[in-house]
Amino acid sequence: MSDNDPRPAFRDPNLPRAERVADLLSRLTLDEKIGLLHQYHRPVERLGMGPFKTGTEALHGLAWLGEATVFPQVVALGATWNPELVEQVGAAVADEVLAFNHNDPVKVGRNVWAPTVNPLRDPRWGRNEEGYSEDAGMTGLMGAAYARGLKGDNGSVWKTAPSVKHFLAYGNEADRCTTSSNMPPRVLREYEFAAHRPALASGDAVAVMLSYNLVNGRPAHVTPLVNDELRTWTDEEVFIVSDAYAPNNLAILQGYFEDLPTAYAAAVKAGLDSFTQDDLDSQGVLVHVETAIARGLLDEGDIDTAVRRNLHVRFGLGEFDPEDPYAHIGDEVVNSPEHQALAREAATQSITLLKNDGVLPLLRPGKPSPKKIAVVGPFADLQMQDWYSGTLPYAVTARQALSERAEVVYCEGVDRIRLRHKSGYVTAVEDGKALDITDTTGAAAQFDLFDWGGWSYTARNAATGLYVDGRLDGTVGADSVGPHEFDVHETFRIVELEGGKVAIQQIHRAEGTENGKWFALQDARIVLSDDRADAAEFDFEFVSKGHDKAVALAADADVVIAVLGDHPLVNGRETEDRTDLRLPSAQEWLLRRVHEANPNTILVMTSSYPFAANWAAKHARAVVWSGHGGQEWGNALADVLYGDRDAEGRLPQTWYTDAAELPAMLDYDIVASDATYLYYLGQPLYPFGHGLSYAEFKYANLKADKAHAGPGDELNVTVDVTNTSGRDGVEVVQLYTHQCGSRVKQPLRQLRRFAKVRLAAGETRTVSFTVAVDELAHWDNVTDRMIVEKSRQRLMVGRSATDIVLSASVRVDGEVVGARDLSKPLAATANDLYEGVLWRDENRTSGDVIAAEEAGGWIMLGDCDFEPGYATVTARVAGQASQITLRVDDPLDGDVLAKIDTPATDGVYDYTDATVELGRIEGVKDLYVTFESGPVRLASLTFGRES
Repeated sequence: MSDNDPRPAFRDPNLPRAERVADLLSRLTLDEKIGLLHQYHRPVERLGMGPFKTGTEALHGLAWLGEATVFPQVVALGATWNPELVEQVGAAVADEVLAFNHNDPVKVGRNVWAPTVNPLRDPRWGRNEEGYSEDAGMTGLMGAAYARGLKGDNGSVWKTAPSVKHFLAYGNEADRCTTSSNMPPRVLREYEFAAHRPALASGDAVAVMLSYNLVNGRPAHVTPLVNDELRTWTDEEVFIVSDAYAPNNLAILQGYFEDLPTAYAAAVKAGLDSFTQDDLDSQGVLVHVETAIARGLLDEGDIDTAVRRNLHVRFGLGEFDPEDPYAHIGDEVVNSPEHQALAREAATQSITLLKNDGVLPLLRPGKPSPKKIAVVGPFADLQMQDWYSGTLPYAVTARQALSERAEVVYCEGVDRIRLRHKSGYVTAVEDGKALDITDTTGAAAQFDLFDWGGWSYTARNAATGLYVDGRLDGTVGADSVGPHEFDVHETFRIVELEGGKVAIQQIHRAEGTENGKWFALQDARIVLSDDRADAAEFDFEFVSKGHDKAVALAADADVVIAVLGDHPLVNGRETEDRTDLRLPSAQEWLLRRVHEANPNTILVMTSSYPFAANWAAKHARAVVWSGHGGQEWGNALADVLYGDRDAEGRLPQTWYTDAAELPAMLDYDIVASDATYLYYLGQPLYPFGHGLSYAEFKYANLKADKAHAGPGDELNVTVDVTNTSGRDGVEVVQLYTHQCGSRVKQPLRQLRRFAKVRLAAGETRTVSFTVAVDELAHWDNVTDRMIVEKSRQRLMVGRSATDIVLSASVRVDGEVVGARDLSKPLAATANDLYEGVLWRDENRTSGDVIAAEEAGGWIMLGDCDFEPGYATVTARVAGQASQITLRVDDPLDGDVLAKIDTPATDGVYDYTDATVELGRIEGVKDLYVTFESGPVRLASLTFGRES
């Protein structure tokens, strides 16, 4: 075919997609193909290929492009425990993406970067609001539902091309581009893969974004797991995109490769198809790819593979079809009445009642509704957007919605202050463009001080109504709308000095610096200075105490609703993890004060993450939580508080009493560290799955259709649920399992199925679940595969992970794992237990090994079958000269089998074998490998027989 064919094959919608892609690919020159590897595809005018952009943010609504429907945050969607509803939200977002795309197809691409399927392993993670659940299976289910709605496949053309993110093992923000996530095989396959796989395996997502971090010492952007694992989950093409600016990290921040052409070649070889680098400027990326080809690091076949996947997405979106089946979708869908109603429904179902002593609902038969409500707190009359929100077209706040039902009195409960310098007061001048020291004490010199926790504060000027902002040019003003950009310049720390004075330090740090700048004086004007010695000294003067006003309002009200929470762009956000779980101290003090004035106090938290709200759990009459709920949140909250709707939300993650209950932030091994509801041995503040209803429910007759089952079978589990109350209600019935007896540590409980049921007063319904026995598998390090072990499985039904109402058991006729066969090399990473070691890359392209950075670490390889005749052991090692000791049954006091002095090698990727004689031993033993010195890397142990 020639380029001038009246209807080339790639434009024939009746041909298979793969055939059309192949035809177009064959027509492209190498230079044209390279131009398709950047986020912004270079047009190929001779073939009628226009511009194409990957990546439109659509996490819980269309973001960054103007007003669009803002749905609740993802963590709040997770709290609905309703995948069908989440799918509807995805479908609504897809239509709004289409409407914007039809107006500007160059700026608004239809490859959307959503959903996020990183499980919420640690509630301190700065991006907690982006995930659905700490449970991997639930994350995968909800993510697939959202992707299904986004894709909107009519059988031939997708509405959008969803991209799950971020692959892989990404859950910390501090130094995220240089930290490595330890991924033992069990955690990788049972937890991480379980969250990422469903949306791809079902075909609901067609693309994947890679993560900034390293995994086992290797950057995620060159992980072999993309080609070796991820792409095996589906028969369809999977399009892989980089995260923004991550490709250059490979040679710069991470220093993993010597230069960018080498790094780019490695990324393409590992499966990356699209470089998100340098925004609209594609030239740098394309030059590096061309250089890689010139050096022989890539060939045209490698480019063809990546381009084919790019084209697969464009064809899936119908770009080369003669007609657009979605051409009728226009501006009328954006923030339409239907989408507004859906936003309200999603917010309503997300609201979670954590505690209730009977004060809620506010309206019920035989009880007078409150005539006056005091609504206090920083979120009493405010709705926030997070970084991945759209622009709110409107916002219904708690104050607004409750005002339609009762008399509402209101205050934010924040302190108004003045900053007094020895020469005057900090004052907003020139309409807030600058801050000067003046003699003024009025509104221009007064600031409302907001405490967001983690010693992070914002200050709003009383005259301008806008926030103090330390700008990049070193000037300071009070003319910002508040934190709203990726780099936040409006947050400050208050540093106490001797004599009761304070200095003000900006939290934002310029690139390459360790600390923020200080408020300093330059000719009576506030400026920023790098030098701590230049910091101006101030005294705090209180114009008014916000708590005092709130107390006065509370004392005169029938009920108090304290609306507290986090700022989504402060102290817990992308690039910044939290260090604790506490409510901001000023907010908790406000709660205590109003409760003292009026014990009829209800705490409402709207936040991106859990809080250790321990005092409130004991003292507040009711505790309510939701994520930041979007434009209709106030209406949804009022509906639930007044009982127009039942409280339907359930917690998608554990709420802990203190950050001390959590493992180290970078400890990704949930099995070894007893993390998440799966393994946590403590008593949480509120457990995973917790949430109260206004109705009461009774469970009875839990049954499984089989007493014995085996791999390949399905278990049908039923339970009767009765609404025993006098009002309609909603219950989330949760089915957990626990394996009783195993050669390895098993979860205390694991969510397998759930059902959200709406029951009329007095109604009984039989709830049914089907669980494939194969889903009960775990990764076995001995056989190096997923197995269903012979065991008794306990089936547990309840209201949360710790509120189990009924249980039954089933005998599973699975495998009995035998002893380790020592006639084959033992991979060090196949250990069952470890201490003080790290998982690291065997080389830059594949394989994992165990690395001991210092003395004292060990690994345990359980159930090793030492048949008679083994006489030597060979350790495959790399790194510095060291000593490794082999013991049985104990890493410190066990009988010594061998001491291996390992030689130094030419680097961590240069392996050599060290062989020594093995002490006499017979039988099945647990083998401990202790690293007496380091650093050293151990790939494997091989046992040799007597000659």
